Amino acid sequence: MSDPTSIAQQFTQFYYQQFDSDRNGLASLYRDTSMMTWESTQIQGAPAIVEKLVSLPFAKVEHKVVTIDAQPSSPSTASLIVLVTGQLLVDDGQNPLQFTQVFHLMPEGGSYFVFNDVFRL
Repeated sequence: MSDPTSIAQQFTQFYYQQFDSDRNGLASLYRDTSMMTWESTQIQGAPAIVEKLVSLPFAKVEHKVVTIDAQPSSPSTASLIVLVTGQLLVDDGQNPLQFTQVFHLMPEGGSYFVFNDVFRL
């Protein structure tokens, strides 16, 4: 496996740039087996996850990543656990919200998809 931290940094940069510009574009990162927990609400499958993300009650969002930690999650599969902490600015607000997000990334065809995603404000 390549360096887990490098993979995590590349993934999170892409994920949050896509989230901030067009949340519909995140669909390619999830599969039907993917699960998200958003503030205690569990959501299964790429279509339902993207529907949740698109329906969030803000028009504009900017993620500012503060920390990224990554570890291999299996001795037999090149999967990763990624922990991200940061700040969210929504709708040009001046008071950032603190967030924490965990991704479980699974390898697929030379890339990764999000198998598990847990988000907390």
